[in-house]
Amino acid sequence: MPAMDRTERFYKIELLLRGRGCVSFAALQLELAVSPATLKRDLQYLRDRLSAPIVYDAFSNGYRFAASAAHADAARHELPGLWFSENELHALLTMHQLLAGLDDDGVLARHLQPLMEKLQGMLGTDETEARELMRRVKVIGTARRRVPSKHFELLGSALMQRRRLHLRYFKRSDRTLSEREVSPQRLVNYRSTWYLDAWCHASNALRRFALDAVRDAALLDKKAKHVALRELEAELDAGYGIYGGGVKLKWATLVFGAEAALWVANEEWHPQQRARWLTDGRYELQVPYSDPTELAMDILRHGDSVIVSGDKALVALLGRRLRSAAARYDAQSVPIAAPA
Repeated sequence: MPAMDRTERFYKIELLLRGRGCVSFAALQLELAVSPATLKRDLQYLRDRLSAPIVYDAFSNGYRFAASAAHADAARHELPGLWFSENELHALLTMHQLLAGLDDDGVLARHLQPLMEKLQGMLGTDETEARELMRRVKVIGTARRRVPSKHFELLGSALMQRRRLHLRYFKRSDRTLSEREVSPQRLVNYRSTWYLDAWCHASNALRRFALDAVRDAALLDKKAKHVALRELEAELDAGYGIYGGGVKLKWATLVFGAEAALWVANEEWHPQQRARWLTDGRYELQVPYSDPTELAMDILRHGDSVIVSGDKALVALLGRRLRSAAARYDAQSVPIAAPA
């Protein structure tokens, strides 16, 4: 049987003291299969770093949880209910750092900090070591649209409590403000931007709202309408990107040149994409879409390394965008004088 790591030993000590009331040093050592020095360090660590009210009872010649008024927190003290190995704890701390990379105004970090401190304590790292560990994971977000923390926390709270919201929402397409009553269903972080998927009671349909376009929000004393996750995914995730809603899906066929293919072949543009290598080294990618807005932006960033095949409407849209861009640059270009 493999030896327990320190985290497992902490839980074992906790269970033994709670189950038996008072346990001798020899019995603890036997149960944990560790040296006397290791057991002493574990007991000291539980007291000093995890605030466990463990005392030595000379009368019973054993260790127990204090029950005196001087240790009023003894009754409520407990180690976290899940057992984690040190590798799992490192993974959780890494996940915390990844979430922090998505954070706006430190909202997530503030709520997760108590958990992070407890995880660090279980690992035995001090603040300096913990900061060094966190610096080994870096998340770079580009073109992030910041969300006021008051809105993020309110919307997150409404989602968890299953309550409706009143929103004042700025619609960028026609630059208008609208009043909405919505039932939150899901928070989505996509390309460094937060969105709220919700049932809009005005339009009687599922809608996706960019959190940075929320001008004001208020929690309502009404129970949110429930939408099954399967229905939510089918309605909002079927097409391409954040504009994936809609039932009339089309399929775009993109053919990438041989050099670009080496990069694109390792990318996932959509969970249901279809792809194949062509005999001449090019790469064909097929993706479903309902609204071409975001798909067109992703195609355009590949410039002349990609061409759309078969979809006349999408080809026409891309052609107009490329001609418009070329005309803007042509208007600014300065002819280079011929050498004398």
